[in-house]
Amino acid sequence: MHDTPHHPPQQARQDWMRLLATAPLHLLEAWGGEQREGFTWLRRPETGLVMVRGRIGASGNRFNVGEMTLTRCTLRLAGGQHGVAYVQGRSARKAELAALADALLQDVSQHPAVDRDLLQPLRARRAAESAARQQATRRTRVDFLTIARGDE
Repeated sequence: MHDTPHHPPQQARQDWMRLLATAPLHLLEAWGGEQREGFTWLRRPETGLVMVRGRIGASGNRFNVGEMTLTRCTLRLAGGQHGVAYVQGRSARKAELAALADALLQDVSQHPAVDRDLLQPLRARRAAESAARQQATRRTRVDFLTIARGDE
């Protein structure tokens, strides 16, 4: 019997694609070295530039910040799942591993293992980095004290 592709909620897929795009290559390699999944390229990794846009405040006008190097690719597993990746920089290997993980996460039978072996460690790493940043910020916090003058 042939497994049907898993169609995850859009928010869940956005979350894991964000994790994969920002994951360090060495962590993707550690996971990807064990993968023996065959795939077909729909779009081989290609590198180009994208314009990064910014906005002042929540309601300000958009403006061009500058260009950023981006590598993207698309692949298809034998089961029909398509994996897509857009990663900052020029690493074709990082894009390939991120796209492979994206495709496997859409497969009901593969999702739990990829989540356990790749996404959970990435989430833990991100949480630890966030806690370290918050701790560093707390150490530099300055509390200002306002004293009311008696002649007012």
